[in-house]
Amino acid sequence: MPDRGGGPTGPRMRVGRPSRRVRTLLMTLGVLAVLAMAFVMFAGFWTDWLWYRSVEYSSVFTKTLWTKVGLFAVFGLLMAGVVGLNIWLAHRLRPPLSAMSLEQQSLDRYRMGIAPYKKWVLLAITALVGLIAGASATSQWRTWLMWVNGESFGQKDPQFGMDVAFFAFDLPWYRFLLGFGFAAVVLSLIAAAVTHYLYGGLRITSPGARATGAATGHLSVLLGIFVALKAVAYWLDRYGLAVKSSDFKATSNWTGLRYVDANAYLPAKTILFCIAIICAVLFFATLWRRTWQLPVIGFGLMVLSAILIGGLYPAIVQKFQVQPNEQAKEAEYIRKNIDATREAYGITDVKPTDYTGRGEITDSKKQREQADSAASYRINDPNIVSPTFQQLEQERKYYQFPATLDVDRYNGQDTVIGLRELNLQGVDKRNWINDHFTYTHGYGAVAAKGTSTAKGITGAPEFTESGIPSKGSLGEYEQRIYYGEKTTQYSIVGGPQKELDYEKDGGGQVTTSYKGKGGIDLSNPLNRAAYSVAFNEPQILYSGAIGEGSKILYNRTPKERVEAVAPWLTIDGDAYPAVVGKRIQWVVDAYTTTNGYPYASRTTLGDTTADSLTDRQRAVVAQQNQVNYIRNSVKATVDAYDGTVTLYEWDEKDPVLKTWKKAFPGTVKAKGEIPAELKAHLRYPQDIFKVQRELLSLYHVTEPAPFYNASDAWQVPNDPTKSDSNAVPPYYLSMKLPGQTAQQFSLTTTFTPSGRPNLRAFMAVDADANSKDYGKIRLMRVTDDKVDGPEQIQSRLNRHDPIANFVRDLKGADSTIKYGNLLTVPLDSGFLYVEPIYAQGRGSEYPLLSKVAVVYGQKIGFANDLGGALSQVFGEGTGEDGTTPPPGEEPDTPPTDPDQPPASGDQALKDAIADAQKAYADGDAAMKKGDWTAYGKAQEDLQKALQRAADAEARLQEEQSGSD
Repeated sequence: MPDRGGGPTGPRMRVGRPSRRVRTLLMTLGVLAVLAMAFVMFAGFWTDWLWYRSVEYSSVFTKTLWTKVGLFAVFGLLMAGVVGLNIWLAHRLRPPLSAMSLEQQSLDRYRMGIAPYKKWVLLAITALVGLIAGASATSQWRTWLMWVNGESFGQKDPQFGMDVAFFAFDLPWYRFLLGFGFAAVVLSLIAAAVTHYLYGGLRITSPGARATGAATGHLSVLLGIFVALKAVAYWLDRYGLAVKSSDFKATSNWTGLRYVDANAYLPAKTILFCIAIICAVLFFATLWRRTWQLPVIGFGLMVLSAILIGGLYPAIVQKFQVQPNEQAKEAEYIRKNIDATREAYGITDVKPTDYTGRGEITDSKKQREQADSAASYRINDPNIVSPTFQQLEQERKYYQFPATLDVDRYNGQDTVIGLRELNLQGVDKRNWINDHFTYTHGYGAVAAKGTSTAKGITGAPEFTESGIPSKGSLGEYEQRIYYGEKTTQYSIVGGPQKELDYEKDGGGQVTTSYKGKGGIDLSNPLNRAAYSVAFNEPQILYSGAIGEGSKILYNRTPKERVEAVAPWLTIDGDAYPAVVGKRIQWVVDAYTTTNGYPYASRTTLGDTTADSLTDRQRAVVAQQNQVNYIRNSVKATVDAYDGTVTLYEWDEKDPVLKTWKKAFPGTVKAKGEIPAELKAHLRYPQDIFKVQRELLSLYHVTEPAPFYNASDAWQVPNDPTKSDSNAVPPYYLSMKLPGQTAQQFSLTTTFTPSGRPNLRAFMAVDADANSKDYGKIRLMRVTDDKVDGPEQIQSRLNRHDPIANFVRDLKGADSTIKYGNLLTVPLDSGFLYVEPIYAQGRGSEYPLLSKVAVVYGQKIGFANDLGGALSQVFGEGTGEDGTTPPPGEEPDTPPTDPDQPPASGDQALKDAIADAQKAYADGDAAMKKGDWTAYGKAQEDLQKALQRAADAEARLQEEQSGSD
């Protein structure tokens, strides 16, 4: 009788089976899970599309998307087809199974297991390799677009006579195709070999032939294709030598052929190409000969040739031909590298001019007049005064200024400017509504003169635009800042929820509702659902604060907006604001680059553009990008109110920009469309200047012999005002160089000899976009080897007694000293150094300009203002120590009776010390009260008393020597 109770095949099996209702529920949950995953993927795509459409660059999104889809489809299908075809062919060529060996018997169970699912296994394998290959190909969308749209450079490389476009646009695409071909052949070879083995075409342990004729022919053809591709690789490697990087003498990024490349590697690659072609033919011949003998011999010959011809022979040439006379052998190739590098970085026309550099006081009155007009000395350092802006103009805790302010020109004057951007960390009550609906924007620009300080608070900037709403010299403009460098959170604006605009001084709030064209509409339920998923914020879907007219703003920094609409550009690390056409516009400099310029040495942008400010204050451009060609080809603007992005062509000759304009037509406006008011604020960008100065530290040498010897290599000095060892940043400054009749807005830097501190060169570029000489680099080589460099000047200032005493006294009062930018200005065959010095008292959150130091030659001036310091250096009666006060600031002396003899040196010294102690005590008391006007007056009295003490001490020594 059958077991009807509880056996393993009875009711127990039926009890464990899910009911129809459970199966339906599980199926429904599975479908919902799939739909949820699909919607998540759709949400990312849909929100991206909406964003690009909102900024009117939907063509960039669609062009990029369809290019990636096309590459994915073509190369995915191609890889799947090639691998699938070879698996099918190997299966088709399987031998009839006769007497089974032990090896075949063990494989038979795998064949039997696969047999019912052969088609599905084939589809799965081909689909997998197709997906991987297609996904990999999508990353080459830039390479494809540059190849298909490449424009000629109009310049030929010196070795092969090929247009530079071949190396920049064509060669990268050919290398990708070659790599794809290798991958397809290798995968096909592995798949075919496994299939042949599984079905008996290949045998490992069975007696007799190891492979059938069909398997031999199939695999040999694949190996022949592999070797043929290797031949193509050898041929392309010939051209690759022109863009190959290596270490050579003074540079670690030397690019291009050297003697051994041109005379050993190049012919070796040609010979190996021919050998590989012959070897490939031998592999193909196995279709008729059915033997591996000849192809194996040929392959062995190719490997041996690669070792001997491609490796050993060049080593012999380098050892016995090049090294004994390397300078002469490499001279031709060094010259090619120098010429190509200077062309690729836009420094071809830069020729150093000799300048003695040693300043001497020969005609103090005339030189003082020259000093007054030589530059608009910026004593308000934009890298120092941000906390002062923050303290005096922040107005509310939820506003902030960037750590490094910007320098621009307004009304013909160098101006320090910053925007009052939103800072949610300063909001007292943080919640979702406040963070994203109430506090949505910053408010107003704040500007100050770069060359003077205010009269109200000693040492504070003289603001030309200040307050909320901001008022001043900038006139009327839209002050709300919805897009800025510090604005990284999303905001939902324009709906039923009102935004805080600003708070009135007397109390009360002004509200607003966004009216700009920027942002994406959230009144559509689909959009709300998509953003709820994309931002992982469910409240977007159901919040009552969102309604008719609501828009979401995101991707709000100028850098990320420009990068998104022009992903083919490299963005400068410093966007700066300009008030243009009654709107605040962020100006963003953008570069076109390539690393395929033949013979031009490469540089890593992240390293080259780093300086003492990039650690915490400025962004670094393109971090690890290696390039050997760069142009500032695009000037972009981002409207601070509505986020509108506009790209303007700047370098009309750049072939890389022409290529991208052809790939993305209509995205870049012509240079002639730049508004005149905007052009007045355009400037030469810092990052390309830093790249050029790094290259010019070596490539100012244009002759092979001194370049090889590195006898005149320079370096960018460390920032002398910082304790770390980072490069000094370049400075914007309106100045008049030798030969110029008027000041020009310039970007400047200095050089020192490699490994030495003295000044070797001064570099400046005309940075005013309206100037006919815009972009012209002037390089002044210092011929006097004893001219002090920036670090030596700073050391001299630190040792100067009045400065040392001043610093010691302030530190004794628990104050902090901050040294401003050490400005270098050519003046009458020498260099005038100007450095503002700031003091930040105990309990104070911001520094104030306290003193100005000036150095010219051996003279040092140190006074409360620039005029006083210049008078100490150039004024009548200035001593070697530079301590004589300027006119109108003679040291105070105790009143004396004309009938009484002058006080002795001893008494005068005692009186001066007493006055100094009183001034010090007054300053300390003023500092504790926060009375900076009184503090400044006390510091002036202290300085005068210290000067009187020094004079009295000298007089006392004279009296004592006279009595002796």
